[in-house]
Amino acid sequence: MRTSRISQETSKILTATSSARTTRSSLSRFTYNDTNIKTEDENIPIRNTPDIEDTIPSHNTSLKRKRSPLKHASSPNIKTSPSKTPRKPARKIKTEDGGTAISPPSDWEEVYGLMREMRLHGVAQNAAVDTMGCERLALPTVSPKVQRYQTLTALMLSSQTKDTTNAVAMRRLQLELPAHREGAEPGLTLENILAVEPTLLNELIWAVGFHNNKTKYMKATALILRDQYGGDIPDTIEGLISLPGVGPKMGYLCLTTAWGKVEGIGVDVHVHRITNLWGWHKTKTPEETRAQLQAWLPREKWGEINWLLVGFGQTVCTPVPTSRKCGVCELGLKGLCRSADRTKVNEGRKMKELLTLEGNGVVKAEVIKTEELQDGMVSMDMEAEVVMKGISDTVGETSVKEEKVEVEEISTIRRKR
Repeated sequence: MRTSRISQETSKILTATSSARTTRSSLSRFTYNDTNIKTEDENIPIRNTPDIEDTIPSHNTSLKRKRSPLKHASSPNIKTSPSKTPRKPARKIKTEDGGTAISPPSDWEEVYGLMREMRLHGVAQNAAVDTMGCERLALPTVSPKVQRYQTLTALMLSSQTKDTTNAVAMRRLQLELPAHREGAEPGLTLENILAVEPTLLNELIWAVGFHNNKTKYMKATALILRDQYGGDIPDTIEGLISLPGVGPKMGYLCLTTAWGKVEGIGVDVHVHRITNLWGWHKTKTPEETRAQLQAWLPREKWGEINWLLVGFGQTVCTPVPTSRKCGVCELGLKGLCRSADRTKVNEGRKMKELLTLEGNGVVKAEVIKTEELQDGMVSMDMEAEVVMKGISDTVGETSVKEEKVEVEEISTIRRKR
């Protein structure tokens, strides 16, 4: 039996692979090429056979699955949430005449309006400053001159002190400060402060912060007012801030309350903290905040912003982040406060939706089939839809069930007949 050369070569491959280890290099010498192969039948074409190394993938070839290219963001199949425009703080802009001006924050009017509404009619009303603020501690029964001095004293004591504590200290001065001479009225007056011993004065105001320093400031201020201002307080911001222990915040607030002059904004820690939380500006001190606010805030709001924000900080946006009531704050619920606690805001929104649903009164709807007697025949075609609004009365539900039972009993009797 004659065998072709291909069969002979195949037998050699089997013999070699059975005894020796098969490697790529050992198999590469058995590559078939057109030039080395001859067949007995010249009419049978011989195809090129690929090398074994071409059939085995290389180790360097990446086996990772090829990912399809990502679709462009503008594809209609992909829904993208609308991007919110970030709030722009107060900034300098160039005017048409080549000068510069201060542009206010982008949405300050909406923020200010909601905050003011909360202070007047919402969750931020009835703050401590509303009844015990410095502008409310002067006695209405004394003369205007004494009222102005008491307002200045209340502001001097208020530094680093809560309104409730300050009100107690002021009340003690108004009731327990002895008269400077026999027959004179006791209480908080310039003459009585001049005559009182520093030790007793310190005891009367011991509850306020830094009471030792404030005792010295009050005695020194009383001397200046007697010698330089005729026993009254200065009516200019320069004169007020020249007094010991009186800064710009106290000076502008005193000028507004005592003299009715609005020449600047009284910026305390609440105003400084909250306006920075809102992103209106980035300032480090209350004085920087005052300069920033006065550069763009309308002048008619200078006199009220301190009272509004102090009360807002006492009731809603407290200094301690964990105590803030972001869940009931309209600024947080409407997404206008970038510093709001998102967890509290989400809980507040869910609660607000629940209250809204209960307020509408639609709780559940029931369909009750009724049987109607017409000329001795029972009709089952009519259905009455009963919408229970609010929380149904138990007695009402019971009566409906009893009526249904009675109708069923009557229909059963009619059928038997």
